[in-house]
Amino acid sequence: MNLLLRNVRPGGGDPTDVLVRDGRIAGFGPSAAEAPHVPVEDGEGALLLPGLVDAHCHLDKTLWGLPWVPNTSGSVLADRISNEQRRRKEFGLPSPEPAAALLGAMIANGTSFVRTHTDVDPELGLSGIEAMREAAARHRGRVTVEQVAFPQGGLLTRPGTLELLERAVASGVENVGGIDPAGYDRDPRGHLDAIFDIAARHGCGVDLHLHDEGPLGAWEIELIIERTKALGLAGKVAIGHAFGICGIPDAQQDRLIEGLAEQQITLTTAAVYDRPVPPLAKMRAAGANAACGNDGIRDLWGPYGDGDMLTRTMHLAYRSSFRADQEIELALHAATYGGAKALRLKDYGLRIGDHADFFLIDTVYPAEAVVSHPPRRLVVKGGAVVSRR
Repeated sequence: MNLLLRNVRPGGGDPTDVLVRDGRIAGFGPSAAEAPHVPVEDGEGALLLPGLVDAHCHLDKTLWGLPWVPNTSGSVLADRISNEQRRRKEFGLPSPEPAAALLGAMIANGTSFVRTHTDVDPELGLSGIEAMREAAARHRGRVTVEQVAFPQGGLLTRPGTLELLERAVASGVENVGGIDPAGYDRDPRGHLDAIFDIAARHGCGVDLHLHDEGPLGAWEIELIIERTKALGLAGKVAIGHAFGICGIPDAQQDRLIEGLAEQQITLTTAAVYDRPVPPLAKMRAAGANAACGNDGIRDLWGPYGDGDMLTRTMHLAYRSSFRADQEIELALHAATYGGAKALRLKDYGLRIGDHADFFLIDTVYPAEAVVSHPPRRLVVKGGAVVSRR
């Protein structure tokens, strides 16, 4: 947990030395370089960035490490859900083995924190929750994993699911989830009331999937803002995908962003396929938080994904039409500091006193790291080297 990094460039700044003691950043510059009896790593001028945060993925669904599976999912959400539920037993899912294998790849690419949405339904019970706990335990000390109890197949439409969500958070799951309260579950107020009631009583976070677009999705975001405020859950709520923030009049979008900022509600995007991405620049200017995640990675929903958050960040920047370095760094912020805020992490970053969760990459500029995303030179978690190129 003690380490001295020589000749590194924190956040793209000037080359310096960084001292880590007891798992935290203890100093920079000449005073750091004078530390005796500390293991030394020569960064050779590499860029130092804080550990990446995957704020939205599905470890329980991954086929990582298994033979190639031709995709059979349909073209609409309900088809993809039913296809996965029909075929998951065929591949022994949910299972800790592919999830742990994927976590290993994520660690090697500099991811320090993961929030995974784990299916909970009457067929699975809490078996997926336990499988993901085992997968995370295999990498204890190398990555921090938290879960969302996720009703993928519907909440109110599947009797028994609500009770399972309650059991999951009572067992220590950090967040309760939901899915398209209107478009999929067909009862937006009832769906949201049930989820927010669990969060208010158990003190857990809320992280909902919201695929509904246009006025319907925008209205659901309003309902989420209202409940967050009414129950005092500011800073503990995230909306995944949130396509409804786009494709609406500017004035309405501005009001929603203002409400999100006021209640510290995060919008988490994966910049998937051709679906809308949140207006990062407008949100940042208004003080609203955006995070980023890989979503599904090599699963029955789709064959894509490599577990590298810098690859995903590049997709977000590209889909946002970002070209200038300052713009590209908005996408990187979502994959680092924005994700850290969504997960309510304390002492995250590259300041003295912050936890020593970071990685070295052989680029000069942060935007260059996003665009080129070469292999990580060194990955450090809690002051210990957990992966090297």
